[in-house]
Amino acid sequence: MKKAVLFVISVVILLEFVNVFGFDLTQLYNFKKYSGNPIILPYGTGPMAKAVFNPAAVVKNGKVYLLYREEDWTGLRRWNGTSRIGLGESEDGVHFRLSSTPVIIPTLSYEKPGGCEDPRIAEVKGTYYLTYTAYNGSTARLCEAISTDLIHWKKVGPILPDIKWSKSGAILNQKINGKYVMYFGDSSIYIAYSTDLIHWKASPYPVLTPRPGMFDSVLVEPGPAPIMTGKGILLIYNGADYSHKYSTGAVIFSKDDPTQVVQRLDKPFLTPTKSWEKYGQVPNVVFSEGLAILKDRWILYYGAADTYVCAAIMNLKSK
Repeated sequence: MKKAVLFVISVVILLEFVNVFGFDLTQLYNFKKYSGNPIILPYGTGPMAKAVFNPAAVVKNGKVYLLYREEDWTGLRRWNGTSRIGLGESEDGVHFRLSSTPVIIPTLSYEKPGGCEDPRIAEVKGTYYLTYTAYNGSTARLCEAISTDLIHWKKVGPILPDIKWSKSGAILNQKINGKYVMYFGDSSIYIAYSTDLIHWKASPYPVLTPRPGMFDSVLVEPGPAPIMTGKGILLIYNGADYSHKYSTGAVIFSKDDPTQVVQRLDKPFLTPTKSWEKYGQVPNVVFSEGLAILKDRWILYYGAADTYVCAAIMNLKSK
């Protein structure tokens, strides 16, 4: 009974915050980088030997689960390494127990030799829908896998087969006008629609584009799964400028028309400032892909320099 009451109180606090938060996008500037970063580092000689980064996040039974990209040293040339997706579990959102084996590995021709990269996750009615990039060394394809336990995954293959190059799918876990929406793309951001979360139809027109002279002047790319707020659909996204620095910004789309921008930050709320964000296999990168709402905190997970997993935290009580 006590746990149930605490859960209800947490939900009430969360809903109150989201309603207020939805009208003030600038509250994202309250995110603070966790003092114990990086929270996951490469290790050993196996699948995580080269790098571990760009995690998706979801809360299940009061615990945070990370599905992170791990990379080894196999392969040839500069971008040697095959990527897999590993699983971590945490009670507090920053100290993780990692699975000894990846939960998603490259098994199909279009996933090799690059592997399975950069997951995002959405939960709908107890089922988890994970998007990831399959990379065969020349072409990136946005793929999807489905699970009910976060351990066993069924691949459904490329979900935008008519698009030659596709990446970075962030799914909203509720319908708008009878359809689910997904934001995707790694130069501009586009939108796709589905009635079953498996078959998607993409619009040919971008809904968010780079802005000259700003932190997102070269590209914009979706971050974690979008969240419905009182003001509209919150999409945290990643942007890069002409110096190849990656930072994290945010936009709100209309809840009635998910293609229409309501509000957009002019400045990023997360930028590379720490040594582990400035130096790595890709320098000057913070790349956000996972967001967990745990008790009275929002925890944003990001890849640092394409090498480490880090976290930034915003306390709901500090609104």
